[in-house]
Amino acid sequence: MRLLALAATVSTLTLAAACGANGQDAPAAGGSLETRPANAPTQTPAFEGQTRAPGVRTQVALAHSVVASGLEHPWGLALLPDNRWLVTERPGRLRIVTAEGRVGEPIAGLPAVAARGQGGLLDVAVGPTFAQDRLIYWSYAQPREGGNATAVARGRLSDDGTRVENVQVIFEAQPTYDGDKHFGSALAFDRQGHLFITLGDRSDAPMRPQAQDLASHMGKTIRINADGSVPQDNPFVGRAGALPEIWSIGHRNMQGVAVAPNGDIWTNEHGTRGGDEINLDRAGLNYGWPNAAYGVEYRGTPINSGATTAEGTEQPNYYWDPVIAPGGMTFYDGAMFPGWRGNLLVAGLKEKRISRLVLDNNRVVGEEYLLTDLGERVRDVAVAADGAVWAITDEENGKLVRLAAQ
Repeated sequence: MRLLALAATVSTLTLAAACGANGQDAPAAGGSLETRPANAPTQTPAFEGQTRAPGVRTQVALAHSVVASGLEHPWGLALLPDNRWLVTERPGRLRIVTAEGRVGEPIAGLPAVAARGQGGLLDVAVGPTFAQDRLIYWSYAQPREGGNATAVARGRLSDDGTRVENVQVIFEAQPTYDGDKHFGSALAFDRQGHLFITLGDRSDAPMRPQAQDLASHMGKTIRINADGSVPQDNPFVGRAGALPEIWSIGHRNMQGVAVAPNGDIWTNEHGTRGGDEINLDRAGLNYGWPNAAYGVEYRGTPINSGATTAEGTEQPNYYWDPVIAPGGMTFYDGAMFPGWRGNLLVAGLKEKRISRLVLDNNRVVGEEYLLTDLGERVRDVAVAADGAVWAITDEENGKLVRLAAQ
């Protein structure tokens, strides 16, 4: 075990004078927080508030502390029942980090990963029956003959937390492809114990159309049972030529999934230049990629002639142009900030912050930037038992950070 700097840095950001109720919002001056020119200036939102929502600000002082450092490109963050954190590192290591900043040695027993480009060890989740069976789940870029693809495994975390036992691979995305981008992948369990897995389209132009192909897992949200079997009420079960694990289609590269207080499933995905999305992800629906998308290609040319709509496809509930490069996300339901309850917290890699999205009737009606003074790529975000917000930063010297009321 090694002990890394506890609260190595502490920064206080006073967003407004405290007004007595943690988490209550006040309007931010000047409307939307985003004032930069859009990458796709000729595109218009489909409805008011679909992008550039009004800025809001929390009426309390917030402070962040760096609890641990020295993590190599951490990717996934999950809270254990004893308030320790499971943290993945993309090169293939899984560690336990205590709330005091003690970082454990790598947990033994994980399968090999394809640590190449955007690939490696990705998300981690604590199983819904952990108290009985100590099962944890993780997604990773799986090396295969001829290439790689996203896979999900589970195993029993040993009583002393040093290894995983009885490892089973419960999902393997198809097809195999020799690439290093757009693996997804985020994990979340719903209230019924179904596991949701988000996948990317693998980025390269020849692979893009597979996001619309029901015979491919690429660019899909997946829903399976905790043992890897297929729920019989999945939307494409029994359809000829369709993979039964598929929940929804038409996604680009989803790296965040969260279950709302009412049980709804929400996902985010990376757009190209402009067009990062938040979606209310519902069974059997088509979210458009690559036939409809906001933003432009990285080289500046239109995506499919610039179409933002296509017959039979859904609009994103929210999008960012310019992009933030969204990572993990979670709904807030803690006691520390009562006014944030039901808000969506989205990690931002490119913009080095957390976006707090205020929702009303499934529409974004306010946005606040959090953790902006840290200055590092925020990869994942989670909420601890006391209501504090925790995050990891995707850096060579990655950090575990706690954000709380001062």
